[in-house]
Amino acid sequence: MAEPVPTSATVELLVEPDRLAAELDRADPPVLLDVRWRLAGPPGRDDYAAGHLPGAVFVDLDTELCGPPGAAGRHPLPDPASLQAALRAAGVRAGHPVVVYDGGDGMSAARAWWTLRWAGHRAVRVLHGGWPAWTAAGLPVDTATPEPVPGDVTVTPGALPVLDAAGAARLAAADAGVLLDVRAAPRYRGETEPVDPVAGHVPGAVNLPAPGYVTQGRFPAAEALRERFGAAGVAGDAPVGAYCGSGVTAAQAVLALHLAGRPDAALYVGSWSEWVADPDRPVATGGAAGQ
Repeated sequence: MAEPVPTSATVELLVEPDRLAAELDRADPPVLLDVRWRLAGPPGRDDYAAGHLPGAVFVDLDTELCGPPGAAGRHPLPDPASLQAALRAAGVRAGHPVVVYDGGDGMSAARAWWTLRWAGHRAVRVLHGGWPAWTAAGLPVDTATPEPVPGDVTVTPGALPVLDAAGAARLAAADAGVLLDVRAAPRYRGETEPVDPVAGHVPGAVNLPAPGYVTQGRFPAAEALRERFGAAGVAGDAPVGAYCGSGVTAAQAVLALHLAGRPDAALYVGSWSEWVADPDRPVATGGAAGQ
């Protein structure tokens, strides 16, 4: 069995509010990206306008960090040139630290983290606990909209592994390896589907709902994560991938897998919303969490 890769090997992944506050006092602080987002309800930009971390720039998950919805899913990979333009407009510079945060559940921040890492920008961390953790610590907030100096980041896609539908099917069917479905168990079992037109799961996928490895946007210690993923069949260096409804919650699972020492974990970006876009793809129902 391969030894887990230490977190340091994947670059620091999380930052606590007090430490970030100290970093923001430096002469050349990290770039802050506010990526608050909801699947339904008021847009995250409204939250940003009401208050945000000092100096933070709002970046829209739907329109700037993802491509337009369609046959490739509700949150497909972005066009590299469009992503590069959005990141440069937000002030992201080559090699310069970036911190992303969201409204507290950690999902959109994790997808932003994953997207920047996939695009070749390694120096990116997630504010652990997001906006609620920052305000709970009594740290300063602002309502001014900054005008960042344009950045010079170059987007180089492919720095993190990605699964397409065929790759997801192969991994789910493999004797060694596991494809994790991190949606709620009733969605996995096909009992309900509140968003997509077909209920069920990729045949052979194992259900590990997100609360199994993260609680309100905060992650347990690496050893606890390894135990939880291990109970779902993630073992040694056998391949592992994750999917959800549209690749947002699953990006958080990939972040958790990185924390657990698996920086090779792949994201099925299109996830269930892409899978069911093709009626010829098989759909499984039933089963239980962890199976």
